[in-house]
Amino acid sequence: MVHSSKTDAGQFCWLDLAATDAEKAKAFYGNLFGWTSYEQPANGGSFTRLRLWGQDVGSLYQLKSALLAHGIPSHWTPYVRVDDVEIAVQRAIAFGGVIVAEPFSVSDVAQIALIEDSVGALVGLWEPIAANKKANGHGQELG
Repeated sequence: MVHSSKTDAGQFCWLDLAATDAEKAKAFYGNLFGWTSYEQPANGGSFTRLRLWGQDVGSLYQLKSALLAHGIPSHWTPYVRVDDVEIAVQRAIAFGGVIVAEPFSVSDVAQIALIEDSVGALVGLWEPIAANKKANGHGQELG
């Protein structure tokens, strides 16, 4: 699933878990699926990459205290690969979607945005940054 160089626009390419307790989530998925985890710096903080057999399967991060205070639960966000996140955002709006998070860069990995679709489901938009288009979209070269 997480091979963005082999993922065409319109296909799912990444998963994020926003966790109310990141450490507990790491332990749970490590025990359940054998996923290992490692920290990666991003945008002045960090997130945890989840891996299986040396391949990224997704990531997780700790929900911020402000979101926890508003009762936001742990949740997964799937990302769909797009060629141009700005254009995809405008198309989403035109088709009845709502922008939850305007496009922004995640380190040197991708431009992403979050939208709510026309029926209220959340989905992420993922445009690999040009330098990574020959990589797997997550800064790791594929063999």
